[in-house]
Amino acid sequence: MADCCNDRRFDGVSAGYKRALVAVIFVNATMFLIEMMAGFSANSQALKADALDFIGDAATYTISLWVIGAALVVRARAALFKGILLAVMTLAVLTMSVLRLFGGEVPDASTIGLIGILALTANLLSVLILMKWRDGDANVRSVWLCSRNDAIGNIGVVTAGLLVGVTGSFWPDVIMSIALAGLFLRSAVSIIRQARSEMDQTKTAGGTSPA
Repeated sequence: MADCCNDRRFDGVSAGYKRALVAVIFVNATMFLIEMMAGFSANSQALKADALDFIGDAATYTISLWVIGAALVVRARAALFKGILLAVMTLAVLTMSVLRLFGGEVPDASTIGLIGILALTANLLSVLILMKWRDGDANVRSVWLCSRNDAIGNIGVVTAGLLVGVTGSFWPDVIMSIALAGLFLRSAVSIIRQARSEMDQTKTAGGTSPA
């Protein structure tokens, strides 16, 4: 019994964690609006892809908040849904990137760079807010992975902006959007695997454990 208690992962049942989630939901929803408008204005696929990531995160964080305190099987199913949503978003970004190849206008490098820096700042803020709860069950861990990967992706967006400015080509923007899709897919696979593992645990235990 003692070993089971020591191995138990944080499930999000904490007033502080709930407040943290509300904060990052607001940050992500706001950045989606800003970055999507900038993406269309600058004709940047990388910004549009990153904007989709922001709204996807806002949606998944809302789901995470909703299932806190629920049985493990419910939390695992929510994480599974988030992983699938991330995989669908990957396909959307790849589709946009391929279509961009048939209309290769050079995006506005300065806008990509400035908005990329703003997005990086927003995601670093989210990472700092969630740092305390980075280890947990599939539901909690998926939130941390999303924020961490977003910060990494934003560095790539800023780099793409610099390369667009230097080369005068749309290719760095397209390549970055494809790289973001790869990052989304990797996270989706990780989340889905852990969620399925936790769902298997509930089957082994008869599906009656609340935690």
